[in-house]
Amino acid sequence: MISPMQCRAARGLLDWSQQDLADRAKVGIVTVRQLEAGSHEPRRSTLQVVRLAFEAAGVLFIEENGEGPGVRLRKLTP
Repeated sequence: MISPMQCRAARGLLDWSQQDLADRAKVGIVTVRQLEAGSHEPRRSTLQVVRLAFEAAGVLFIEENGEGPGVRLRKLTP
């Protein structure tokens, strides 16, 4: 659904701190740290709210297609 690497990359694209993500996804900062470290398997609901927060900010998730998963920003329309 969303990998630790995708989470870190998405935050970087948005110039968000871990606290920014925690606030926007309404999860704890420890949850964000654990998700990005890959130290344990997060709940599906946690992954969903994190992904929704990123998508609301314009992040598109690129699923694994043999080349590796990734992220990019949605093109802004005037």
